[in-house]
Amino acid sequence: MNVTHPIAEKILKGLKSKEGSPVPTRDFLDLGPRAAVDQALSRLVRQGTIRRVRRGLYELPRMGKLLKQPVVASPDQLVQAWARNNGLRVVPSGAYAANLLGLSAQVPAKIVYYTNGRTQTLKLGPYTVRLLNRGPKTMDVRGRVAPLVLQALRYMGRDDIAPEAIRRLRSALSPMDKAELRRNLQYAAAWMKPVIKDIAGKEAH
Repeated sequence: MNVTHPIAEKILKGLKSKEGSPVPTRDFLDLGPRAAVDQALSRLVRQGTIRRVRRGLYELPRMGKLLKQPVVASPDQLVQAWARNNGLRVVPSGAYAANLLGLSAQVPAKIVYYTNGRTQTLKLGPYTVRLLNRGPKTMDVRGRVAPLVLQALRYMGRDDIAPEAIRRLRSALSPMDKAELRRNLQYAAAWMKPVIKDIAGKEAH
């Protein structure tokens, strides 16, 4: 088998469409029988055409333009792909959520995510990620941005949220993001609700 094999070609097309993000095996299972997909992935890895980040996660090898060193996907890309492959949800914990939103320039020494799965430690590429089981109050928050905002606000605390952070979020979030925040207002602590309304606009209630 080589990259001209129909399944291999479709796998490569799918990886290229993700622009460097890792892709879980389950995203390829509609391309053919599981055994054929697994075989195509294994052959592509052996050929060096794609890279296995860990079991069930694959990416296209990329080289940095300046240092000509392999470029690794971000921790968030890897964790989200891993979770999708395992049918789980994950939410960045407070410090990392604040970093992802641009509210903190400091990358936490320990990358921690909350999950509806079991508590465990994962090795994803060069990163070690701690997953902590959390209940519905944390994991029922839906969407792409709302879980990040709620975790970042909780991390900063009611007395330490600077007006600049509110202005930054209000400016950076799209109307769709703000609508998502409003839909999740019920999951916010009482002290967060006025802050979220300030960020998301007057339609929040």
